[in-house]
Amino acid sequence: MLKFLALNKQAQKKVVLAFMMFALLICLSCGKRKPPLPPVERVLQRVEISGFQRGDKVNLTWTMPARNAPDGSILNIDRADIYRLAEPLNAPLTLLEEEFASRSTLIATLPLTDADFGLKKISYTDALEFAGQPVRLRYAVRFVNALGQKAAFSNFLLIEPTAKIAESPTSLSAKITEPAIILDWNAPNTNVDGSKPVNILGYNVYRSSSEKETAKLLNEIPVTQTEFSDKSFEFGKDYSYFARTVSLGSNGEPVESLESNILKLSPKDIFPPSPPSAITIAAAPNNLSIFFAINPEKDIAGYRIYRSTDKNLPLSQWQNLTPELLTTNTFQDAKVESGKTYYYYLTATDMLRNTSEPSEIVSETAP
Repeated sequence: MLKFLALNKQAQKKVVLAFMMFALLICLSCGKRKPPLPPVERVLQRVEISGFQRGDKVNLTWTMPARNAPDGSILNIDRADIYRLAEPLNAPLTLLEEEFASRSTLIATLPLTDADFGLKKISYTDALEFAGQPVRLRYAVRFVNALGQKAAFSNFLLIEPTAKIAESPTSLSAKITEPAIILDWNAPNTNVDGSKPVNILGYNVYRSSSEKETAKLLNEIPVTQTEFSDKSFEFGKDYSYFARTVSLGSNGEPVESLESNILKLSPKDIFPPSPPSAITIAAAPNNLSIFFAINPEKDIAGYRIYRSTDKNLPLSQWQNLTPELLTTNTFQDAKVESGKTYYYYLTATDMLRNTSEPSEIVSETAP
């Protein structure tokens, strides 16, 4: 009997030992580290669109997400679908996405590549067709992946287009003068729907210095004449100009036409400065001091002073007292003889070596 109990205790010890070993193996396996899973790429799937009417077109714009999801991901954006719904002006302003999806028309599909991301602006222009009955246009954009799975719609952009928007100005031309580039154009004869009288509030004039630069509006309020003077230009620079007609929109806001012809100019400074003026002479023994007013032009490089004892001598034969341009508005002629009368005239020269006409002739007798 004792022998059986001893054997039984030994068996129990083996069972307990085996259980402890099994538990240890489980603990070791639970503590084993696995490679971390890659983070899920979060890509914005819904954008905010904005837009406006210009002439007989509506321009839509939105900002793309910072990046696209990897190829193969359901979040990878393959294209942008653009939808439009024409509805009565008295239709409810709110509309469910499901109802918009069933009633709207897919008007464009824009393929997208990774180069389109990075918070870049994407634009689409919708050509309007006026049927005579005023309508409200509701636009929305949504992204689609390569499998055709659609994301949520963007916000709804509501626009009440105006049919009676004036056509663009025509025949934009320019005259380059020293103080300004004078632009002029022809007024449109009809509105974009062919109707009259023409709906004209005025004109906006734009200028850019390069193809990459966004054109800058030059006038603060619409110009009411078919002419505009650009006084902020600089000689030696390249410019592109265009004008747009401004009309009164259906909601009381100004609406621009499309652009006129684009006019490219490279104004050159071929304009001489004005002749020096207010010339006076102060006489002293062995010295005649000449004083004159500083020229008003900003690009004056200097002045030259010419002298003769014969007033009737051709000006081209007078003595040049300043071979180097004089950069002040005073000059002392110390090479004079007492009792002789000396005649003087001055010219002004700008930075591009354009030289003025001769000033008036002044004279003085050396004491």
